[in-house]
Amino acid sequence: MLAEPSASAAEAIQLPQVAGQFYPAEPLQLAAQLKRCMLEGKRSSIEAPKVIVAPHAGIVYSGGVAASAFAGLARRAHLIRRVVLVGPAHRFAFRGIALATASRWRTPLGDVPVDLAMQRRLKPMAEVSLDDRPFENEHSLEVLLPFLQASLKTFEIVPMLVGDVAPSVVSDALERVWGGPETIIVVSSDLSHFKPAQEAKDFDTVTRRLVEMLEAGQLNGERACGHRALAGALLRARALDLRVTGVDMATSGDLTGDETRVVGYGAFLMEYAAQAALSSAERRVLLITAARILAHACQNGGKAPSLSVNGALPMTLSALRATFVSLEQGGRLRGCIGSTQAHRPLLQDVLANTIKAAFGDRRFPGVTTSELDGLDLSISILSHPRPIAAESEQALIDELSPDRDGLIIADQGRSALFLPHVWKQIPDPKVFLAALRQKAGLAADHWSPTFRALRFGAEKFGAPVKSLLAAR
Repeated sequence: MLAEPSASAAEAIQLPQVAGQFYPAEPLQLAAQLKRCMLEGKRSSIEAPKVIVAPHAGIVYSGGVAASAFAGLARRAHLIRRVVLVGPAHRFAFRGIALATASRWRTPLGDVPVDLAMQRRLKPMAEVSLDDRPFENEHSLEVLLPFLQASLKTFEIVPMLVGDVAPSVVSDALERVWGGPETIIVVSSDLSHFKPAQEAKDFDTVTRRLVEMLEAGQLNGERACGHRALAGALLRARALDLRVTGVDMATSGDLTGDETRVVGYGAFLMEYAAQAALSSAERRVLLITAARILAHACQNGGKAPSLSVNGALPMTLSALRATFVSLEQGGRLRGCIGSTQAHRPLLQDVLANTIKAAFGDRRFPGVTTSELDGLDLSISILSHPRPIAAESEQALIDELSPDRDGLIIADQGRSALFLPHVWKQIPDPKVFLAALRQKAGLAADHWSPTFRALRFGAEKFGAPVKSLLAAR
């Protein structure tokens, strides 16, 4: 149980434990190294992540990837007042979650206060304790603090070390300190350890996919040293409908040249799906590529060309996503097909569904070349479907959010989906549900104890095919 700190403990300072080892102890050297890392880091189009996942090795090794995780933070420095830091304990074995007694943490760049009031919200949790022992010589949180000091202005921290505890407990703890736009969650974790370089990269790529799919239950110590903290954050992400994107990946071998036994590093950003949006340039890449694939297929019997990517795509376009592609002609549907579950990279899913919408929608004949100039093409990127608990039709209707919720229903081996924009054609929730049941081949008033409903959000964008084909 969390104990009240004594008066002397309230004045305590957590002194640097790994300065001079994991990062420079001299302030000017540290500031210069951080600046170099920020120049090396990859810039992402993600504007407002709620959760940041960053590696915690020595800054000389993982600093570039960590900088990719924190790259956009300075733009929101005026909003962020609190950072919840959560990571693994490497040197002290314990059960539960540990909090330090210090009221301030010190690095060569200065002191950062602890939000003691927010920390006390964890007091009722039996798995949480005040215990300084796990923080001795521990680096997982401290290594990331200078990045935060370089990116933010005035902020407080809630430092949490995770021991042997279920990810659900970490999720519960994060829920208590989640806060609003003024709070961000920073999860500290490296990826695989001490594998040959190519094996590590392949292994970490699978881990990236698991993280983007919110598969908390498939993470373990082999995939990430901070797997319990990361899994706890993914449980919250699933509950609150966050979209997760890997934005940078590397290994220690990329920097040292020694590829015999490397450590993997990954940077991930989690944002609310309802607010998530690709950049206009990223949207344009998807739309133009889809339009060109469509035009090629129209001239070649519905067959898509083999895709060759010249240059590196932004990782936002290779994240695992479920998409729907819709074709309209004069404001009327001309084809619409997609994926309900993410199972391949975003660009690949969009292109595959473009071909299916044009030539695989059984409601319509295949699209012809003569129709291209009159078509509009739109892409919807779906969030992860979340079950709706409802014991009756009315309870389900009461749970729905018109204009925002996409809906999937399933029963008796039949299923159907409506994208959120269908609300514009069917604004009445009762009629919306009846039409969706009929689409699934069920009676309009069908209900049974086995009836299942799932909601999702979608980012939708589009353009006329003619303008996309004319784009250079």
